Amino acid sequence: MAVRLNENKEIVEGIKEGLKKTGGYCPCRVERTEDTKCICKEFKEQIADPDFEGYCHCMLYYKSKE
Repeated sequence: MAVRLNENKEIVEGIKEGLKKTGGYCPCRVERTEDTKCICKEFKEQIADPDFEGYCHCMLYYKSKE
């Protein structure tokens, strides 16, 4: 298993700017709770799932099975 940044640098820069503006909360979410603080609870759960492969909600991170 590996977690990496999205290969699209424009997406990464946009999300990083959004994270700066929101104080580290997912810029794709309206709610500002500990569950939406990057790396969000949803993606942490997806990382723990051995069958999950794909991007986090905001597309900043990608989890591969390898």
